[in-house]
Amino acid sequence: MPILDDAQAMYNADTKGMLKALWELPEQCARAWELGMAADVSPMDNLRQVVVTGLGGSAIGGDLLRVYATQRLDVPVVVNRDYVLPKFVGPYTLVFAVSYSGNTEETLSAYVQAREKGARIVVLTTGGKLGELAGNDGVPVITVPGGIAPRSATGYLFIPTLAVLYRMGLLPDLSHEVAECTSLLQSMREKLKPEVPRDSNQAKMLAANFHNRIPVIWGSSGTTEVVAQRWKGQINENAKAPAYWNVFPELNHNELVGFEFPGELLRRLYVVILRDPQDHPRVQKRFAITREIMEGEVAGVVEIMARGSGTLARMYSLVYIGDYASVYLAMLYGVDPGPVRVIDTLKARLAEE
Repeated sequence: MPILDDAQAMYNADTKGMLKALWELPEQCARAWELGMAADVSPMDNLRQVVVTGLGGSAIGGDLLRVYATQRLDVPVVVNRDYVLPKFVGPYTLVFAVSYSGNTEETLSAYVQAREKGARIVVLTTGGKLGELAGNDGVPVITVPGGIAPRSATGYLFIPTLAVLYRMGLLPDLSHEVAECTSLLQSMREKLKPEVPRDSNQAKMLAANFHNRIPVIWGSSGTTEVVAQRWKGQINENAKAPAYWNVFPELNHNELVGFEFPGELLRRLYVVILRDPQDHPRVQKRFAITREIMEGEVAGVVEIMARGSGTLARMYSLVYIGDYASVYLAMLYGVDPGPVRVIDTLKARLAEE
């Protein structure tokens, strides 16, 4: 697999700058907090729920917020990936309408409904129709920098929501967590970058294990579940390859039973268990037992532990490894990680209707 040790060849094959965006993620996270702190928002009384409406790379930030806020907010966070908002949305709902391009048709539809229902709205976008609508309606807009793929903008599409909730008096000041996250990612990128040889690069070694196999990513409810989902999506979009994800303890009640047949396919699966020091003690026992059961059935099983002391740093430490691994897997398959032509084709055909 010589491509993984030829940094220049990988940069040349990466026409959309996915590797550059990964390198800049630490600074993106720091800038994202500043953008959220500068938003024109005020405290909100009688808040009953938070809804993040978006799709794809613009929705993953909502899932990160949902998991992050589970033990911190007194109200639920719901992620809406649809044209239609839930019926409960109303004047006591805070809606984050998130579309990196500003032109996602489902999000535009949901934004209009949020206005009709009298919800409190904050928009995250680079501009587009959503930015225009919000500007005309006097809705607060956090305008994030453009020029990268939406899936590369998780910092811009997630961290400002934390700052807004802090500004509204719903979360504590998280600037120290953002600073730790930024510092940790800056340290990690020196070990994950293309110039680091495969045998010393965790992300490259993962990509090699995924090559010509099907990655199965497992997280844990309340800690790493959304990171597992993120890994799956990044492998899909960057490497143009299938991947699957699930969460403990739920998968022990169904999916685990499905690893008996067909044997030929099972031997092409490679399982990653994403771990966090805050995983429930019983779930930690499940990890060990499940790994023992699985190791003889699949191509391999590896556990990856989150790094850092704060929740934000631990989440992003795992996101970062998976993001890099997905780009390196694209290189092994000989594809450009940036373009998503199938999605572009789908959008074009929908626009014809």
